[in-house]
Amino acid sequence: MSHPPKPAPECPFEKRYPSALNRDDRYFMELAYNRAIDAWRQNEVPIGAVIEYGGEVIGQAHNQVESTNDPTAHAEMLAITQASDAIKNWRLNEATLYVTKEPCPMCSGATMMSRLKRVVYAVPDPKMGGLGGLYDVNSYPTINHSLEVEIGLMQDDCLQLLQAFFQLKREMGKTSI
Repeated sequence: MSHPPKPAPECPFEKRYPSALNRDDRYFMELAYNRAIDAWRQNEVPIGAVIEYGGEVIGQAHNQVESTNDPTAHAEMLAITQASDAIKNWRLNEATLYVTKEPCPMCSGATMMSRLKRVVYAVPDPKMGGLGGLYDVNSYPTINHSLEVEIGLMQDDCLQLLQAFFQLKREMGKTSI
């Protein structure tokens, strides 16, 4: 017998409103951070992703695993699908993925398969990361594509968001027993 999902803890973090005049890495990571806040508000693990191509956002998403009952509905997977649809090509050769946490092995594989040029992620994941954490799919010499990977942009902000979400979820679980 399944139980109805518990409500999300209230999100104490505010969205950011970066200036579109300076579309640098921080600008796009702040947009990914905003998608992570959207995830939190929908009781999803707060991870957000944005894909930039030619200075424009062509894909953006947050985790939707819980709401869709789909284990593949990670922010990165959804954003890659949107981006490919936006440019009508599965090859995202000149695009950059910005994501608030290191992609898991599934999502890391998708970054390779979609031929992304770069991946910029905030929080490393030594337990389940696929781009340097637990694995590094980008380091296998037999793969015909390699990514530029940058780690740590807005790491403190994104880590605080993730840690607060899980801490508040644990506290809610203790009080609802």
